[in-house]
Amino acid sequence: MTDGPEIVLDSLTRRMAAMHSLWLDAVATMDAAQVNHVEREPVLPIAFSLFHQAQLEDGSVTMLGGPPLVYDASWAERMGLAIADHGKHRTTAEMVHQRIGDYEEFRAYQRLVFDKTEAYLAALDPSSLGEVVVGRPLPDQIASTFSARVAGPAGLTRLDALECWVYQHGLRHMGEVEHARALVGLEGMTS
Repeated sequence: MTDGPEIVLDSLTRRMAAMHSLWLDAVATMDAAQVNHVEREPVLPIAFSLFHQAQLEDGSVTMLGGPPLVYDASWAERMGLAIADHGKHRTTAEMVHQRIGDYEEFRAYQRLVFDKTEAYLAALDPSSLGEVVVGRPLPDQIASTFSARVAGPAGLTRLDALECWVYQHGLRHMGEVEHARALVGLEGMTS
């Protein structure tokens, strides 16, 4: 594995696993009270970032041809979500009320999502990374996102989508969680 799509997929796979390990370490070192803490409105609780990131990763990998969604309506009840929605199209004023009632069930869901993503990457044909998965003109729900800024002349490739919708999105929200951990008396995840 010295060049071409193989080295790109290898790098992406390792980075994704590293990102997942940060999330797993973060959730292992927090409790439900810390996750559901609201510093002050409109500061979102950690619960928002946790569920939002996991559910969007779950959906993104499925949209890109991966396994079916892990999430179904039963998960909202099992996790005891205050709001059974990832919140992407909701306001901060709405999502400040997100809570996770059963933190262990959330952790089980998150682990299944991460395993699904890593299995998808392990089975992915490296030559498919350059395939355009969302052509131009970009749909409205994508046109205002970071991925729209990354899209090439033909649109978003599978690599673009994985980098933006899963990897970059996951790291962005990990940054929020690292900051929020300080607000509940915990340390960050990396130096």
